[in-house]
Amino acid sequence: MADDNATSDAGESEEKRHNARKVREGIAVSVKMDKTVVVAVVDRVRHRRYQKTMQRTKRLYAHDEANDVREGDRVRVAETRRLSKNKRWRVVEVLERAR
Repeated sequence: MADDNATSDAGESEEKRHNARKVREGIAVSVKMDKTVVVAVVDRVRHRRYQKTMQRTKRLYAHDEANDVREGDRVRVAETRRLSKNKRWRVVEVLERAR
């Protein structure tokens, strides 16, 4: 009975993290590196004073283990531990292939 509680507690801690990993969606803009893809994530923000909606683009370096992402694909990336000098994201899935 004590073993059942121990395993269920471990499962709950795995599901619930103190700080959830960030997940973003973007377009793959460069796939020239090995197992690395550059993803452009567009964030829409309002200007503080003028209230105009602006687009801010952030280029994220993401790890692509299978090298299956192509330029122009829409992908979902998730935050992960630091993999290199610039890589802190990994490709979770390809949402839409480029035409």
